[in-house]
Amino acid sequence: MNRFCRLAFLLLLLPLWALIAVGAGLPGIAAAQEPPGLAQFKTGSLVIRTADGKTHPFKIELAATPAERAQGLMFRRALAPDAGMLFDFGRSEPVAMWMENTLIPLDMLFIAADGRVVNIAQRAVPMDRTPIPSKGPVKGVLELPGGTAARLGLKPGDTVQHAMFAPLK
Repeated sequence: MNRFCRLAFLLLLLPLWALIAVGAGLPGIAAAQEPPGLAQFKTGSLVIRTADGKTHPFKIELAATPAERAQGLMFRRALAPDAGMLFDFGRSEPVAMWMENTLIPLDMLFIAADGRVVNIAQRAVPMDRTPIPSKGPVKGVLELPGGTAARLGLKPGDTVQHAMFAPLK
């Protein structure tokens, strides 16, 4: 191959190499790559009691620190049907969640300090940065696999029983 042909061949491949080299900077590519040093969460359990008296137990991971809440369920590829993550904000305040770097659809239960479910966002869209707000002050948010709220008939007014919530009187 003469020198001109080799140069032309390399120039044709250059955009492909550049695309591969900067691929981590493309939307959706870097976001799906799991960074090193992810938090290990404390585990526990909770129960959701529906208005009709049914109880639904869940195994949970607890996100209590700012770093843990920032990471949440990012980069997870699956979540068991009886599992979730409970976000503890430490005090009651309006909050908003999002789905950045979250690969699976989630249901979000926004929970008041007394354990009452204030509102539910169902089947939040993976990788979406749109804020998903509480409808009032909440102390916690419980993220469950997408579709869980519909499957179990969960509704605002149901209660979450966990040590971080004061029992209803």
